[in-house]
Amino acid sequence: MKKKMLAAILAASMMAMTITGCGDNRKTADDAGEAVSTEAASSEEAESTEAEDAAEEASDATDEAEAETSEDAAETEDEEATEESKDEYVIGISQFAEHGSLDNCREGFLQGLANEGIVEGENLTVHFQNAQADTGTASQISDAFVADGVDLICGIATPSAMSAYNSALGTTVPVIYSAVSDPVAAELAKEDGTPVGNITGTSDALAVTEQLDMIRKMLPDAKKIGILYTTSETNSESTIAQYKEHAEEYGFEIVDSGINTLADLDMAAADLVTKVDCINNLTDNTVVSGLQTVLSYAKEQKIPVFGSEVEQVKVGCVAAMGLDYVKLGIQTGEMAAKVLKGESEASEMPFEVISEPSLYVNTKAAEEIGMTLDDSFVSGAAEVYDNIAAN
Repeated sequence: MKKKMLAAILAASMMAMTITGCGDNRKTADDAGEAVSTEAASSEEAESTEAEDAAEEASDATDEAEAETSEDAAETEDEEATEESKDEYVIGISQFAEHGSLDNCREGFLQGLANEGIVEGENLTVHFQNAQADTGTASQISDAFVADGVDLICGIATPSAMSAYNSALGTTVPVIYSAVSDPVAAELAKEDGTPVGNITGTSDALAVTEQLDMIRKMLPDAKKIGILYTTSETNSESTIAQYKEHAEEYGFEIVDSGINTLADLDMAAADLVTKVDCINNLTDNTVVSGLQTVLSYAKEQKIPVFGSEVEQVKVGCVAAMGLDYVKLGIQTGEMAAKVLKGESEASEMPFEVISEPSLYVNTKAAEEIGMTLDDSFVSGAAEVYDNIAAN
């Protein structure tokens, strides 16, 4: 009986152990499954993270590429804008007075620019101002041009050229002048013709000896030549000095009369015509502006007035060994084009002069004072006018 009981207890114990062991195996399997599942999840998470990182990197690369493209495009636009801006010019033209020769000079200046591909209304903007023969106004005009940042200033006639140079000092604005009789005397050029600064241009230096020779041939018995001039115009004073230097060679005496303003011209002209055999008119801007007053008083005295350029002959001067101001302006405009295009610096260009003067004659003006002109003299003129143009 005891043996049976002992056997039963042993059997029960073995069964319990078996059951317990089976329970441990299931738990281990479950743990293993959970481990596999965890590893799989971790792997999926890693793959997901890698994918996200790759996507972010791709996005960043795209952004960088787009940014570079945008920058390149902006640079290209800037370059194109710069290139375009280089082909667009803004200039200021300051003309000292309103009369034919200076108007012709301005016309020629724009033509000279156009000859070089710089055309008003296409790639050129022009700001034009006339000082009406007032030096204070000339200074205000050039000051305004510099303040506006123009690419270049053109000063037509000595006072405007001097004002432009003074206004542009200390800036990068170049100045080109025209119709400056004596750039050296005006302190715009050195004795050797080179510029004193960022300024150059053309001179309308008069053909003094050629003019004296012409007057002598036309008036064999004349002794005194009258000249009116403005005391504030440097170009006139230096030209009169040349006339006085050479007058004796041709048997003449120069009688000059200075004025301060246009208002003084009437009285000065009325007085001078009674003291001389003829009047020789310069390119003095104030006197030229009142040339009809001089011509009127000279006509009363039956004495000729000789001009210094073609426009003065057209409006009533008998003759001139003078300049063609349109040609002078063209020469100036072509110089300015080189500066605007960057081909030359104004500071490195000596001033230029027009090559040779030409003879201009007005037969109607001679007829009105009872003066007879030799046919051979008239036939040798570059231009002959048989009427007096309205001024």
